Amino acid sequence: MSSQYIIRRLLIMIPVLFGISIIIFAMVRVIPGDPGYILAGPHATKEQIEQIREQLGLNKHPVLQYLLFLKNIFRGDLGTSTRTGLPVTKEIMARFPNTLLLAFSSIFIATVFGVLIGIISGVKQNSKFDYLSMLFALFGLSMPVFWLGLMLMLLFSIKLGWFPAVGAEGLNHLILPSLTLGANSTAIIARMTRSSMLEVIRLDYIRTARAKGLAEKVVIMRHALKNALIPVVTVIGLQTGTLLGGAVLTEIVFAWPGIGRLLVEAILSRDYPVVQGVVLLVATTFILINLIVDIIYSYLDPRIRYH
Repeated sequence: MSSQYIIRRLLIMIPVLFGISIIIFAMVRVIPGDPGYILAGPHATKEQIEQIREQLGLNKHPVLQYLLFLKNIFRGDLGTSTRTGLPVTKEIMARFPNTLLLAFSSIFIATVFGVLIGIISGVKQNSKFDYLSMLFALFGLSMPVFWLGLMLMLLFSIKLGWFPAVGAEGLNHLILPSLTLGANSTAIIARMTRSSMLEVIRLDYIRTARAKGLAEKVVIMRHALKNALIPVVTVIGLQTGTLLGGAVLTEIVFAWPGIGRLLVEAILSRDYPVVQGVVLLVATTFILINLIVDIIYSYLDPRIRYH
């Protein structure tokens, strides 16, 4: 992969993030509710509310508000939280590592178990393991995240006492949220790996490898798996980005101090700067993950070249 391609992809991020900034700036302002009224309280006078709106710059024209927002972004300033009075960057950086830890531990679990189940199911098509694994995959796709989290909490925390129910004080607190968040991704990766393996093991070069007398393990792991993983890598990349932005319910159920909870708190209090900052951060991370996926493509299949 050429460095020019990577640089071009990074430059493409600029107009994409610019468009996202416009959309999120407009969307947060159509949410019902006035930040000035929320901060001032239900018993505040109109003068007090207007004073707060003036302090926050909400009485300016929306176009001017956006231009000021854009100017601050280029200076590395995401603004100040209207709820806490702290810099948005500080608020996000205090929570973002927790979300990263949760998302990457979830995708690690999903990748290991999803790929392993998919390989075995693909190789042993129509076996009992294949039917059972795809049944569990369907179950993983169908059940709501919050329900699974509550059931795991009830079983492993309340009944068995193996893991703590809430908080983020150690690795023990990470296990249940990771399993909850990664269940859906495990099912998706398993189904994709199985489908890809079934397609690859029927190709001519796999028959040729078997005809040469190579052991079945060598045929599967060295020849079939590498090509079968190309579409799986796409799914893993997309799921990683989805987990980063979609961990809200899991973080709420397990009281996990991540940016998902921060985003919900900001929306409820009409904290525009925090909402905008969180969404931009998630969007940037998602784009970078897609770039990493493209780089992995070229490693898995040398025929793929980006110019």
